[in-house]
Amino acid sequence: MKTIKKILKWITCFLAIPALYLIISLILTAITIEKSGHTSENNKAIFLNTNGVHLEVIIPKSYMDTNLLKDIVLNENEEYISFGWGDENFYINTPTWNDLTFKNAFRAVFLKGGSLLHLTRYKYKGKDWVEVKINTTELDKLNQYIHASFKKDDNGNKIILKGIHYATNDNFYKAIGSYSPFKTCNTWVNSGFKKSGLRSCYWTPFDFGLISKYE
Repeated sequence: MKTIKKILKWITCFLAIPALYLIISLILTAITIEKSGHTSENNKAIFLNTNGVHLEVIIPKSYMDTNLLKDIVLNENEEYISFGWGDENFYINTPTWNDLTFKNAFRAVFLKGGSLLHLTRYKYKGKDWVEVKINTTELDKLNQYIHASFKKDDNGNKIILKGIHYATNDNFYKAIGSYSPFKTCNTWVNSGFKKSGLRSCYWTPFDFGLISKYE
């Protein structure tokens, strides 16, 4: 009887952990960090987009500084670039949600591995993109944040994964950091907004947390 009680106790504790994580995440997601700059100076626009789970920030090519543009594959007629951050193994082995396996999900969440920046290039603005008004100071900080997320080689160049991509308009680059339940693809975007002085969540692992602040 004691053994059964112990087993039930451990099962309850095991189930309580994700429930507690979800509750805390929703609370912190609901807390808004307001924009620090003057809204009257918001004369530029960037964008947010999500595939339903994974959030990316999209910046017009003309708003990217020389450091961020350096070493990035970009064709002349492509005017926008989306930036997303995530676990290397998950990115490469899960191109669509149909490819999701328990093994890949477990490795991404619980085992520390390398990370990648996924860059997708667009000729035209997407209809589903959510607009974010931004001023020059915030834009400069966001450029710096994204640039600092790239892992560099000994010569200070961004490291592209050659021959690995989902389509003809995207590429992967080595990134800094490791994925965890506390640092997800969505917390990466949210942290960039927070550090840039843009409206953001206090913390969020969800895509809807940040994008809902602008819809």
